[in-house]
Parts: sequence; C-alpha cells; structure tokens
Amino acid sequence: MDPLSDVLSLLKPHAYVSSGFDAGGDWAVQFGDQHKLIKCYAVVSGGCWLTVEGTSDPVCLEAGDCFVLPTGRPFRLGNSIDGPAVHAREIFPPARRGGVVQLNGGGGLFLVGSRFGVSGNHADMLLELLPPIVHIREQPEQAALRWSVEQMMKELRNGDPGNGLVVQHLAHLMLVQALRVHLNASGGDRVGWFFTLADKQLGAAIKAIHSAPAHQWTLQELGEIAGMSRSTFALRFKERVGEPPMQYVARWRMLLACDRLENSSDSVSAVAVSLGYESESAFSTAFKRVMGCSPRQYGRWRKVRSETSSVAAGVPSDRLRPDANNGSRRIERTVAVAAAGGRPG
Repeated sequence: MDPLSDVLSLLKPHAYVSSGFDAGGDWAVQFGDQHKLIKCYAVVSGGCWLTVEGTSDPVCLEAGDCFVLPTGRPFRLGNSIDGPAVHAREIFPPARRGGVVQLNGGGGLFLVGSRFGVSGNHADMLLELLPPIVHIREQPEQAALRWSVEQMMKELRNGDPGNGLVVQHLAHLMLVQALRVHLNASGGDRVGWFFTLADKQLGAAIKAIHSAPAHQWTLQELGEIAGMSRSTFALRFKERVGEPPMQYVARWRMLLACDRLENSSDSVSAVAVSLGYESESAFSTAFKRVMGCSPRQYGRWRKVRSETSSVAAGVPSDRLRPDANNGSRRIERTVAVAAAGGRPG
C-alpha cells in the first residue's frame, strides 16, 4: 500500500452515526474534544463559519461545500465568527442513526454528515499526521464526497441487509476522497508529514520506506531515491516531516510492530524478523527506545486490556489478576507518551 493507505489502515475507521443538522436565526454551536472521532459534512443549503482549535483562520462554508475534520480537535460552527455559542451536548442527542437535529426552528443552514471513530491504539499520534481541516469547494470532488455522505445516511436509515459493511466502506471512501483532493490541491510546499507526500522527491523516499519497512535503510540510499545528497536529504526531511529520516523509519516500524502484537498471534521473535531485525534482542531494544516499554510488556498490557473488556461484557472477574488494572494503566500511559514523541515519567 501507499503511505496514506498505511496510516489509515492502522487507524481502523469504523462508522458510528450519520445525521442532518438544520439551524436558523442567530446561532453558534461549540463542539468539544472529538477524541478519536473523524467528522465529514456536506452543506446542502445556507452557509456558516467554521473555526477549529489550533488554526488561525475561520473558514466560510457555502452551499455545496464539503469538509472533513480528521484530527478530533474542538471546533465551532455558527452564522457569525464571534459571540456566544451553545454547547453541542445541549442540542444533540446521544449518537443515533439518521434523523435531523433542529436549532432555532431551522431554515438557515442545512448540512448532512457522518462521524466515525478510529480504534487503532495509537490513533492520536496518527491523526496528528493529518491536516486539521479539509475544505472542498471544487466540482466534481464535491459531488463525489457528497454522494458518499448522503449514501451513508440512506444506508443507516434503511437498515438493509449488509448495510454495516457498506457503511464501513463508505466511511473509508469519504476520508480517502477528501484527503486525496486536499493533498492534490495543496501542492508540495506546506510543512507536515501529510503535505510532504505531495513532494515528488521526499514523497518518493517515504513511499520507499513504507513499501519495505524491513529493509536496512541508510541515509545514502534514501537520499538517492529522493535525488539528493545524503546531507541535503536529511536536512530537508527533518524540516518538512519534523523528525530525522532514520527516526521516522524506526517509529514506523514500531507502529507496525504494535499493530502485529495487538492484532495477531505472532511471537515477538516473528515480529522482529518481519521488520528486519536480526535478533529478538535487537528488536526489543529498538522497541523500548521508541515505545517506552518492552514488546513483552506491551503484549501483557494488550492481554490485560482484552481481559478487562471481557469482564465488562459479563465474563467473571476472577479471571483478572488483582493488579491487572493498575498494570494496564501504567503501561498504557507509558506507551501513549512514547508514541506521542515524549518520554515516560
């Protein structure tokens, strides 16, 4: 797969809910932290302003526009940029399929949208690779994305046989469509991993890393793929992506390793060999350096988390060790901090 597909596959998107929103009069809605949620909308009629935490410029949305919020940051929708806003939890019911929420009687803005979750263990770090706002104004890209949103609403409302699988694929399709359009429109000059994919030289190096993560990459070899000297490549890669090339290689390998440890029965030694390490010891050292714990600690944390979920589903609690929850929290925190680029406390 290509790098963008690789990242999205680790996010493991799954559909939650699709609905409509009809607002009228003077209105504004503040949405809180959308933890591990991606939202995708199409403006059917009217217009409004969108502001997203951490971005400098408000976005003017008009009828026909589509937009995606991939990073889960808090955001605000309203018919003005400033002024008081009602919190979303006061007007939106608990997640449900289909339906339209009205505010002030409606009649001003009507949009349809879907929100879907991501369940990958390192979703927060992976989502930060994506842009905070994807705003699509051009045809035919609008039509394709809007069709996906409306089709998802139809599937969720009707409940036809197989709709669960259709909705899952539509969720993936919406996200990929929007990100692809945004990437093609942005050019290759903006900073960040996502935008670097559009850089023909650096993008070629990232693609090579993802196509063969077990290969023993060197700066010289990656520089040649990018058509640059080793020193120029290393400098430009760090400037654009935010970390040195070999650190990126190691971090990507460890994210793949975590996915294997979570979602397969492969042994630590098998995972090590699949990622190009000559020994389990060398792999464990690299894993601990990047993730903050050993692969076996990570595996035990994964098992405890699975057992805890089983207890919540009605499995007898005596299957858990007395210290299981404390150990799970400790390792989970260590892994989360390390994955975000920090050090465990």
